[in-house]
Amino acid sequence: MINLPRLAIPDATYKWWALGATIIGGFMSILDTSIVNVAVPKMMAVFAVDTDKAQWILTAYMLTMGVLQPITGYFCDAFGMRRMYLFSLMLFTAGSALCGAAWSNDSMIAFRVLQAVGGGMIIPVTMSLVFFLFSPKERNMAMGIWGISAMVAPAVGPTLSGYLVEYWDWRLIFTINIPVGIIGYVIAALVLRETPMRRGGKFDYGGLITSSLGLFCLLLALSEGADEQWTSAYILSLFYVAFASLSLFTAIELNHENPILDLRLFKNWNFTFSTIVVFIGTTGLFGGIFLIPLFMENLRGLTAMQTGLLMFPAAMTSGLMMPVAARLADKFGAKPLVVVGVALLALGTFPFTYIDLDTSSKTVWLIMVIRGLGLGLFMMPVSVLGMNTVPLSLISRASAMNNAIRQISGSLGIAMLTTILQNRQIFHLAQIAENINQASAPARQMIDYGEKLFSHAGSTAGAAHLKALVFLSSLAQKQSFVFAFDDAFFALGLVCFIGVLPALLLKQVKGHKGEGGAPVMME
Repeated sequence: MINLPRLAIPDATYKWWALGATIIGGFMSILDTSIVNVAVPKMMAVFAVDTDKAQWILTAYMLTMGVLQPITGYFCDAFGMRRMYLFSLMLFTAGSALCGAAWSNDSMIAFRVLQAVGGGMIIPVTMSLVFFLFSPKERNMAMGIWGISAMVAPAVGPTLSGYLVEYWDWRLIFTINIPVGIIGYVIAALVLRETPMRRGGKFDYGGLITSSLGLFCLLLALSEGADEQWTSAYILSLFYVAFASLSLFTAIELNHENPILDLRLFKNWNFTFSTIVVFIGTTGLFGGIFLIPLFMENLRGLTAMQTGLLMFPAAMTSGLMMPVAARLADKFGAKPLVVVGVALLALGTFPFTYIDLDTSSKTVWLIMVIRGLGLGLFMMPVSVLGMNTVPLSLISRASAMNNAIRQISGSLGIAMLTTILQNRQIFHLAQIAENINQASAPARQMIDYGEKLFSHAGSTAGAAHLKALVFLSSLAQKQSFVFAFDDAFFALGLVCFIGVLPALLLKQVKGHKGEGGAPVMME
C-alpha cells in the first residue's frame, strides 16, 4: 500500500471527513454487484461462450463477496480499519483494471474474483468505521448519509451499464472504476486515521474453513438451483454440505475464545430482530430490482437503459429519504419508522400482483417510488437500532454479520423468485392451453383473424394457418409469463408484509449512556 501524509483535520470534524472519504468505495463496491448484468450478453459474444459459462462472471463475484464478509470483522480488529479499507479499495481498483483488460471468459472470472475480494471487504469495513467513529445519538444521521450510496447504487448500475454498452464500450463498466478508485484511495489515505488494533488469542481457523465452505455451497446452490433443478443430486449435495459446514461452524463459534463471527450477538434482542428485518428488507430490495427489469425488458420490450431510467426515481427517493429518516428517528425513535417503512415496502409490492402488458410506465414508476419511500425509511434506522446495542469492541464483528446476512438474503430472494417464475409459468401455460384450443370460439376467432392477416400479407392459406397457430401460441406463452410475474410479486409482497412482525418486536431506544455506551431500551 502507498502511505501518504495525513491531513491535519480537527477532531470535531474528522468523523464527517472520514464518512465522506469512505462513501466513494462503498458506492463503487455496491454498484458493481448490478452494473455487470446488462453487459453479460455482449461478453458472451466477445468471448464466444454460452450462458452457462458467462453466468460465472456474475456468480464468482457474488460467491467471493459472500465468503469474505464474515471474516472482515476479524481483519478490522487485527489490522485496523484504515489499513483494511485502503487495502480492499486498492484490490478492488486493481481487479477492475484487470477485468477491463480480460481476454477470455476464464480470465474475466479470475479477475472478477480478485475484484470481489476487495469489494466484499469494503462494505463491512465502512459500516464498522461509521459505528466506531460516531456516537449512538449521531449514528442515525451518519448511516443515513452512508446509506444513500447503498440504496442508489443497485438501481444506478443497470442504467449506467446500459448507456455504456449501448453508446460506448462494455469494458468501460470496469475501467471507469480506475480513476474513481485512485481518487478514492488518495482521499482516504490523506483523511483516515488508524483505529485501535486488538491482536491476541488463537485465530479461528476452524471457523474460517467451515464458514467459507458453508457459505460457498449455500450461495452456489441458491444461484444455480433454478437452472439445475432443486431436487437434483448436485443441488441437494450443495445444501447438505452447506448445512453440515454451517452447523459445525456454529458449534465452533460458540466455543472459541476469539470467533470470526460472534454468534452470541444473537442473544441481544434488538440485534436479532433488526437482523431479521434487514434480511427481509434486502430480499424485498433485490427482489424488486430482479423482477422489474425482467418484466419490462422481456415482456414490454424496453431497453436496459429505458428500464434503468424507469427505476431511477425510486432509487433517488430511497436515497433522499435516508437523511430525512435519520432526523425522524432521532426525534421519534427508530421503531415507528421501521414499522411504517416495512409496511410501505409491502404496500408498494402488492400492486404489482396486477401488473400486465397494458400497465403504464407511469403506474410502474409511482408504485416503485412507494417501495423506494419505504426502503429509505427503514433500512438504515433498523441497522442503527440493532447495532447501537452492540458493545463498541464487537462493532466490526456485528457489521460483518449484518453484511453476510444481506448477501445471503439477496441470493435467497432471487432464487425463490426465479423458481416461482419458472413453476408458475408452466402451471399457467397448462391452464391456458386447456381453455384455448381449436374447439373454443375465442381461439377459433383469433385463428381466423390471424389467417386473414397473414393471407393479406401474401402468405398462402396453409402458411397463414400455421403462422396464426404460432401467433396464438406465442400469445399464450406471453400471458402465462405475465401471470407468473403476478404470482412472484404476490410472494414478494407477502415476504415484505411478514417483516412487519419482527419490526413490531423491536424495542424502542429511550436514551444513551454517553458517547460509547449501549442505549437503554424500553420493553
